[in-house]
Amino acid sequence: MITVSIISQKGGAGKTTLAIHLATAAHDAGIPTVIMDTDPQATASRWGKWRAGRDPDVIDCASHSLLPDKLAALERAGAMFAVIDTPPAADIMAREACRVASLLLIPCRPRAFDLDAVRTTAELAQASGKPAYVLFMAGPPRAVLLYAEAERLIEQIGLKVAPVMLPERAAFHHSVAGGKTAPELEPAGKAADDVAALWAWVSKHDSMLSRHHVIKGLGV
Repeated sequence: MITVSIISQKGGAGKTTLAIHLATAAHDAGIPTVIMDTDPQATASRWGKWRAGRDPDVIDCASHSLLPDKLAALERAGAMFAVIDTPPAADIMAREACRVASLLLIPCRPRAFDLDAVRTTAELAQASGKPAYVLFMAGPPRAVLLYAEAERLIEQIGLKVAPVMLPERAAFHHSVAGGKTAPELEPAGKAADDVAALWAWVSKHDSMLSRHHVIKGLGV
């Protein structure tokens, strides 16, 4: 099973927004998908309840020791793609999420305090030895110089920057209260295009897909 762990030392970085949109995009591509909510704040689980039974399923997992077994059980049950939403700290759960991951995504706003907080998360990601990318969240849609400077700082820390982002869009905020995602709320909107670009990149990530020879629906 492909497992993408969303990690960040800083609260409010956009982990849950990234997790639910990535997981729903995978589900919409025809891949059996689950969201693992390991954050005690249980934001993804609340979204799952608001979703009223629609896929993807959101599974609570409060204990790091249970995470590998739960993922294994879900894979036996047919899940092929898992997105792990982690707590806002580099604690033992975040370390376990890194250990079981195929790919690490680190959401980050392109602002000074957020960029500085990535340093701790970078240490966690680098120690895991897994492919890891910073993915910019909730920044202005068009700010070439801002993103260029932010990318330079991230590369100095020793991380790569994803070639896609989820910038500030009203649809990301308005959709979650109804248990939806931005593409479900506004299928023809710009946020839907952002999510499509995110999924296109993740689904073609060689270091992840090389571990899985046949994945229905990916078209690779």
